[in-house]
Amino acid sequence: MLQISADRTLTREEVKRIIGNGRKVMKALCYSAKLVAGYHAKRNPDLAKRYAIASSKISGARATLRLIDDIPMIQYALEYGLGQDEPDRIMAMLGVTANVVDLLYYPIEKICWLSEHKIVDVKHADQWDNVNSIFWVLSVYLNLMRTLRNFWLNQEKLNRSHQLSSPTNIDAKSLAKHRLELMSVVRISLDFVHAVSTLPKGYLWGGKLSTFQVGSIGTLSACLGIYQIFAKRRLNK
Repeated sequence: MLQISADRTLTREEVKRIIGNGRKVMKALCYSAKLVAGYHAKRNPDLAKRYAIASSKISGARATLRLIDDIPMIQYALEYGLGQDEPDRIMAMLGVTANVVDLLYYPIEKICWLSEHKIVDVKHADQWDNVNSIFWVLSVYLNLMRTLRNFWLNQEKLNRSHQLSSPTNIDAKSLAKHRLELMSVVRISLDFVHAVSTLPKGYLWGGKLSTFQVGSIGTLSACLGIYQIFAKRRLNK
């Protein structure tokens, strides 16, 4: 545990939450800078260049921080197992598949990082970048499918509760959580649009989004994520 005062310590879960929240703020800064760079690309090229450099530096820092995510991911995958605690087999299948994709994605991203920083001479570096993008798309897509499935299952529960009792008796907290789940669907959908845009040209909308569009999508996704942090905190009080 992390000591923060004479009589107060942070648990491991609290530390993980703080780190995760910090990364969401970094994401917001990264894409808001990219948004400004895209907006001023023709209006003020010098200003756009400065913001593009800032966005690139923050993006690099985020990529470097992800280098240490392997151990938590492996631990999570082992604890998750075959998804025995999931509400149905579809959720379990999506969960296991997502874990396998993520376990493959992290080492591929590391190879790309090592190549980018000239630490290791990687042959066919462009192909590794393409593979990295494909696994990122798969990871986000599976996460989106899990979130949609969970939203649908929760909607079914709320519908049954609505039929068995009056709407006023439905737990307000459950409704609030359901709305947050819908917000997660929107947020991850934005991430999926962004991920696909990194694919090579000719694959869906790969390479077709402008800097301004990518910045807008990323900023909106990050802002939704930050809002969810505070909304969940209020729900847990």
